[in-house]
Amino acid sequence: MYENKTDSEDIKKGKGPAKKTSFAAQIFSAVWIAGLTICKGFGFIGLETGDIIYSGIAIAGIFMPVYFSIWMDKIRDIKLG
Repeated sequence: MYENKTDSEDIKKGKGPAKKTSFAAQIFSAVWIAGLTICKGFGFIGLETGDIIYSGIAIAGIFMPVYFSIWMDKIRDIKLG
């Protein structure tokens, strides 16, 4: 069966679970913002739109260092060969 070479290399380096967790956090953040904005539109909650957006950005921002370190590793690999 065909195996993605990049994924297998990331798993060997221990980055596989981190990438999946970061991606899941970004998806959760997007659903969080969309869901709460829809609830606000229907009047179910009394939060401000800015508070909803800032909380979603905070959720995604918590996991940003994981992606940043992966990007920096890739840049280092390109520079050093």
